[in-house]
Amino acid sequence: MTDDIEARIARVAFNDVGLVPAIVQQWDTHEVLMLAWLDAEALRRTLTSGRVTYWSRSRSEYWRKGDTSGHIQQVREARLDCDGDAILLLVEQTSAACHTGTRSCFDTEDLHAVDALAPAETKAGDGA
Repeated sequence: MTDDIEARIARVAFNDVGLVPAIVQQWDTHEVLMLAWLDAEALRRTLTSGRVTYWSRSRSEYWRKGDTSGHIQQVREARLDCDGDAILLLVEQTSAACHTGTRSCFDTEDLHAVDALAPAETKAGDGA
């Protein structure tokens, strides 16, 4: 089992400081909850314990989601992207995922991106 875990971790393309971004989604609704960072040991702990462990870049320490807040993330699936440089964690989220107390870290400010599916506006002078 340990060799299998190590082989899976070896497929990850960690960045120059030994980290990989983890995109976290609620497993059943696919709601994007947060983005955090893993190093090899955090990934190892996540894959073997069933609870998500992250590497805190600001505190330079491991933190298992929910140990102090009660907002536990139980792993349902962990997927590596096609380039090996990002991980998708599908979790069962208990309560809030964001440190601010909201369900998602992405439910605050809308940056009002252009709607690519909206009909193109007719340009002046294009003969239409």
